[in-house]
Amino acid sequence: MKRRQFLMLLGGAAVWPRAARAQKTAAPVVGFLHVGSAEAFPWVVTAFRQGLKETGFIEGQNVTIEFRWAEGKYDRLPALASELVRRDVAVIFAAGGSAPALAAKAATAQIPIVFSSGGDPVTGGLVASLNRPGGTVTGVSLMFSDTVAKRLGLLHEVVPKASLIGVVVNPDYADVELQLKQLQEGTRSLSQELQIEKARTAHEIGTAFDNIVQRGATGMLVANDPFFTSQRYHIVALATHHRLPVIYEQREYTFAGGLMSYGSSLVDALRHAGIYVGRILKGDKPADLPVLQSSKFDFIINLQTAKALGLTIPPGLLAIADEVIE
Repeated sequence: MKRRQFLMLLGGAAVWPRAARAQKTAAPVVGFLHVGSAEAFPWVVTAFRQGLKETGFIEGQNVTIEFRWAEGKYDRLPALASELVRRDVAVIFAAGGSAPALAAKAATAQIPIVFSSGGDPVTGGLVASLNRPGGTVTGVSLMFSDTVAKRLGLLHEVVPKASLIGVVVNPDYADVELQLKQLQEGTRSLSQELQIEKARTAHEIGTAFDNIVQRGATGMLVANDPFFTSQRYHIVALATHHRLPVIYEQREYTFAGGLMSYGSSLVDALRHAGIYVGRILKGDKPADLPVLQSSKFDFIINLQTAKALGLTIPPGLLAIADEVIE
């Protein structure tokens, strides 16, 4: 055999094992589906990455994340979910309510799905039960809808004479009916009337505020919806303009200048969702991972906003607040 031929064979033999090893150890790809935008929900990515890291997966080192953001447009979710399926991802993480998870579930019956949702995953059709999800879907339930009555009670403590409470909901949100049911139940014990306004766009949010103020409401609740969260600075500005006490479900509103927020800790839930994705990458089956129910809640009060509105926060509320912005 000629020396040149030998060297070519030797080189090919040396290259082939390296290529085979690289293919064998290629980082798994995780699909990330969210109804919002990267700019509006940076903490979602941070918390999710933290959960992955706790199971040994670091983006850019031994795992790749394919991001798909619906930019607040629910009708884009099915197409984005299908993109991730065609990308042949190992797991899909779906966050921002039930809609992203339902879109992912409709797009694939093989790829495992981990969700983070504020609705009821059983009645919503995501899993068979919380303890035994079955199938390829599991995740974290934030129980946002279950905290609606609690938020009404907290608002009542601050504005006890408010007989009419305005509520803004997004009719496109998958769990809106459950939220409305919780609202109706919550007002029965408080002898309050609700004025429900629906909004799908930033302009409609402004119109909702105008209608609520014109009716004479002296308190307001903004329902859970990722689109609303992405519009939190706009919403808080409207509340300030109308001098209207408003309670929200997520802490991000309060840090944007909102009066109060009470709800499940998104950061904690998203971290646990990241852990579940890491466990599935290591071989666990979604059917064997019970749906986690968020047990950490945040109650935040912004005293600067309260003072600007001429409100006095009862000492009892200040005592139970997890954080007070002064």
